Order: sequence, then C-alpha cells, then structure tokens
Amino acid sequence: MKRKVTKAIFPVAGLGTRFLPATKAVPKEIMTLVDRPLIQYAIDEARAAGIKEFIFVTSRGKSALEDYFDHAPELESELRKKNKTDLLEVLKTTNMDSGAIAYIRQHKPMGLGHAVWCARRLVGNEPFAVILPDDVIAADTPCLAQMTEAYEEVGGSMVATMRVPEEKASAYGILDIEGDSHGRLVKVKGMVEKPERDAPSNLAVIGRYILTPDVMNNLNKAKTGIGGEIQLTDAIAAEIEAERPVHGLQFEGTRFDCGSKAGFLQATVSFALARDDLHDEFARYLNEVVSLSRAAE
Repeated sequence: MKRKVTKAIFPVAGLGTRFLPATKAVPKEIMTLVDRPLIQYAIDEARAAGIKEFIFVTSRGKSALEDYFDHAPELESELRKKNKTDLLEVLKTTNMDSGAIAYIRQHKPMGLGHAVWCARRLVGNEPFAVILPDDVIAADTPCLAQMTEAYEEVGGSMVATMRVPEEKASAYGILDIEGDSHGRLVKVKGMVEKPERDAPSNLAVIGRYILTPDVMNNLNKAKTGIGGEIQLTDAIAAEIEAERPVHGLQFEGTRFDCGSKAGFLQATVSFALARDDLHDEFARYLNEVVSLSRAAE
C-alpha cells in the first residue's frame, strides 16, 4: 500500500536578487500577487493536496516569512471590534497550527538538491512533496492535487512537466521519456539539466515534485553538478538508473514564472482579471492602455 504524501518542503532560502531593491528588506516569497503573497498560493495548493506538515528551508533575512504565518492577536482583536468578519476569515487562511510548520536553515546556497536535503531529518522515511513558490500555477484542480491523484495510481517519484519552446529548453530540466509525449502521464527514462543543445524532448520540469525517500538517500551521496550546485534533477535521475519508476505529469493549468519580473507581471494581470471584484474596472483600464498605445503608433 502506498503511503500518502502528507509532508511538503518549500525551498525559500534564495536571495531574490532579480527583484532588488525590494528584496533587500522583503523576502521574495512575501511579494504579493494582487493581495496574497506568493507563499500563500503555494500553501493553499499544498493544503488542497492533503499536506499536513509544512517544512520551510530558509536563510538569513527571512524572519518576515516566519512572521507571516504566525497569529496576529492585536490585528484580529481590532477586526473583531470593527465587526470585519470577512477580513478575519481571510486572516485565518494565513495562520498555521502549532507543530504544523517547521523552519530549517540552509547556510550556504548550494542548489535545490541541497535545500531539499537540509530537510531530510524532518521528512524521515516517507514520500514527500517539493513546491517551488516561484512557480505559481492557476488551475481548476490545484497542480499538486493532480499529482497526488496520479501518484496513488502509479507510485514512485513524479515531476510536474509542461511543453516549452525549443529555444527555451536550456533554462529547464528536460525529460527524456519512453514512447510518445501525448499522454498526460509519461514514463521518464532520463533527465537532462539545462541542455545547451539537442534536448531529448520539449517537456520541461516545473517546480512541483512528489519524491520517495530513496531520492533523499541519493542526495546523501550527491556530488556537485551544473553550476557547482547539488542538483535535485541528478538525484531523481539516479532513481531511473536504479530502475525505480519516475513519471512526469503534464498538468492541466497555466504556469507563471514569478521568479522573473515579466512572469510576475503576467501573473498579476491574470489573477486580477480572474477576480470578480476587480475584473471590470481593471479590464477597462487595460483596454484604455492598449487603445492609447495603438493610437501612439
């Protein structure tokens, strides 16, 4: 019987240099899409997939991230006095129960694989998820929930994947798969981290993973790879070499790369337009901007 995935690792130790100077004082994960920080989207997705234990791999300067998930008695009291029950309900989604959340420090920036390895003692001998908050995925069924459903069917390790243009393959880990790539679930026979040429497919690994404890064991033995870092891709590839199953799930939904400024802006527009309370006013503004731009050409 497959063990349920109830633990998730959130690697959030990065410095967010692409968003300086904002990230000098504010962790990138706290930056907001409309009115919710990136990390809240990740937490909500994890909860929807049945995750009960949340493990954050952090670094210096991330205290605001820890404070975000704490209770705010003064604020809650003030909202009760003013009978702002809707806002109180919103606040509840940001609170984490005692013992549900843990913080581990990554003292040196040695790559995603190393960040995941830092949480090894909290994961123990259980399957676990990894969620990269930079990848925000808009979907009717949250991406990780799609993955846990598929995991219950096939087991092993699993990565989220999507098609990317050939010229962008060098920015991703790329899957080498068995058979054709038309099915939603594909069997992986190899993985190449950021191929400079001759990518084996156009299926890129996106920041959602379900991994077996064997992957953590592989990280115990890991050597530095691309960029002098410990690559999670290498540890997953070792599973394939050991003839343990690895699958890629072509998820249903739209992924936004909120680790880039352009992707963050695209996500902001998309999520704002999806809001009933913002759509009409915001859409009118965007139409006006587009009209003015065309008139100036």
